[in-house]
Amino acid sequence: MNIVCLDMEGVLVPEIWIAFAEETGIPELKLTTRDEPDYDKLMNYRIKILKEHNLGLKEIQEVNSKIDLMPGAKEFLDELRTITQVIILSDTFEQFAAPLMKKLDWPTIFCNSLEVAENGEITGFKMRCPKSKLTTVKALQSCGFETIASGDSFNDLGMIQASKAGFLFKSTEAIKRDYPDIPAFEEYDELLDAIKKAL
Repeated sequence: MNIVCLDMEGVLVPEIWIAFAEETGIPELKLTTRDEPDYDKLMNYRIKILKEHNLGLKEIQEVNSKIDLMPGAKEFLDELRTITQVIILSDTFEQFAAPLMKKLDWPTIFCNSLEVAENGEITGFKMRCPKSKLTTVKALQSCGFETIASGDSFNDLGMIQASKAGFLFKSTEAIKRDYPDIPAFEEYDELLDAIKKAL
């Protein structure tokens, strides 16, 4: 049995933190896993910036509710789900993902959770497990699934390389250059065709 594991941000929806940075005018929050491979370091940096600007979960959720899916994302996911099982593996947080999952008709997502104080301040975060995308792919494989994975960032490389087929999607030129052995696509039709051939 096959199961497709997709990243969320940059693949199906725009980067949440970039949208929030643009809305608030705080350029420091534009850093993503495309720029910083160390996720703990990145999140602690983000939490520090939010605290400095007195911003919390409520403000981020307000911006999230306005984020549109990437053009063609829902149609791509709808068609993919008719031919195979799909799980979204994301380093985002349950508190961020819900409005976006609603727009995608509630696909299965495995993600993390934020620690939030009563006043809405984000005080920390709880990762579901270490190297969550790679760990999840290996766990699925141990259950008898063959995995096919696609993502755009440094934190997707583990699951892509551990899968029977893996693809970069809308990635950076630097990542594509550093990993020339991973097929890279820019359009959903191309990615869908590649996944179908790998099934």
